[in-house]
Amino acid sequence: MTPQTETRTLIDGSRLIIEAMARAGADVYVGYPITPSNWLYAYAQQRFPVFMPAPDEISALQWAAGFATTGKLPVTATSFPGFALMLETLNMMVMMELPVVIVLSQRMGPSTGSATTGAQGDLLLLRGAISGGYPIPVLSPSNLEDCWELAGEAVRVAARLRTPVVLLTSKEMVMTHHTVSLDELPEIEPAQWHWFDGKGEYKPYQADEQGVPPFLPVGDSHYQVRFNASTHDATGLIRKATPEALANTRRLREKIEHHLPEFTYFEHAPGDDHRLLLISYDISAEATREAAHQLAKKGVRPGVLILKTLLPLPTEVLDIINAYQHRVVVEENLSGLLAELVWGAQVPETAHRINQIGALISPSQITAEVERWLQ
Repeated sequence: MTPQTETRTLIDGSRLIIEAMARAGADVYVGYPITPSNWLYAYAQQRFPVFMPAPDEISALQWAAGFATTGKLPVTATSFPGFALMLETLNMMVMMELPVVIVLSQRMGPSTGSATTGAQGDLLLLRGAISGGYPIPVLSPSNLEDCWELAGEAVRVAARLRTPVVLLTSKEMVMTHHTVSLDELPEIEPAQWHWFDGKGEYKPYQADEQGVPPFLPVGDSHYQVRFNASTHDATGLIRKATPEALANTRRLREKIEHHLPEFTYFEHAPGDDHRLLLISYDISAEATREAAHQLAKKGVRPGVLILKTLLPLPTEVLDIINAYQHRVVVEENLSGLLAELVWGAQVPETAHRINQIGALISPSQITAEVERWLQ
C-alpha cells in the first residue's frame, strides 16, 4: 500500500465502536443520552437497524433485556450516573443469561461529578457490580484501533457466553478525534449464538460442555422457553437451595472463568531487564507508551504492560506483573483502583502509583516520577 492509496480519516472512538459492533452483529441500540457517551447514542441512530430512545437508564437496560430474550443483540452506552441505575437490571441479565454490551464512558465523580471531565474511576465498581461477586467480562480499549477490535469482541463474547459485557472507556477515548488508517483496521468477525439444535428435550438452562445453555427465543412455537432472574434449575423453574439450582448458580462464575483465555487481551513490551514495569489501561495507556519512549532516550528502558481485559483479571497478566521488581501503575483516579485490583488492600512497597484527577496524566509526569524513584 502506498501513501497515495491509503485511506486515512479523522475519527473518534465512538464512531469506531458503533460501526464495529454493528458489523459484529449487534442489531439493537437502546439508550439514554448522557455525557460523555452521547456521541455513541448519536451514531447508533444512523447505524443500527433498531434504535430505541429510552426515557431513562433503567428503562434502557430493561428494554435491552426484552430484546435479548427474542434473540437480538442489544447495545447501550452510559456513564456512572446511568450505570448506577442499571445495576439491578444488570444483575437480572446475568442470572437470566442474556447478552448485552454496555459501553461505560468514565467521567470524574463522585455522584454526577463533572460531566465534561474524564477519569478512570469505575473499575472496582464493575468488580463488585454483581451481588455475590460473580464476574462479568470487562474489556477496555487503549487506543482507537482497540476501540474497533475490542468493540467487535465485546459483542462476540456477549453472544457466545450469553452474558452482559462492559466495554470500559473514558471521555477522551470516545470523544477525541485522531487520524486513523481505515485500511489497517481488520475485518470484524460476526458474533455466533449457540442455538438449540432441536434434538431431544429443551431445558432453557441445561448447559452444554462449554458451560453455556443453548438459546431459544421467547415465544418459540415448538418448545417452552423460560427466562428466570431468581435462583432456578435447568428447566428455568424457581428453586431456592436445591443442589441443582445452586450448581446452576455456581456455573455463572465458572463459564466466565473457563472462557477467559478466549478474551484475554493485553500488550506487553518487555524492558531491558525485569527491574521496572509501567502498567496502565484505557486513555492513560497512551501517555504510558510515550513515557517509555522518552525514558528509553535517557537510557532507561522499562517494560510496558497495557491491560485490555480488566475483569476477570487474567493470571497471565499477573505472572508478567510479578516477574518485575518494581511496578508503576498509571491511572486517572486518586486511590489507585487498578493497583488495588492487582494487590488488594495492601499494595507492596515495590508498587508505585501515579494518580491524579481533573486532567489527563502526561508522559512528562510519568518520566519525572520514574526518575525520582530510580534515584
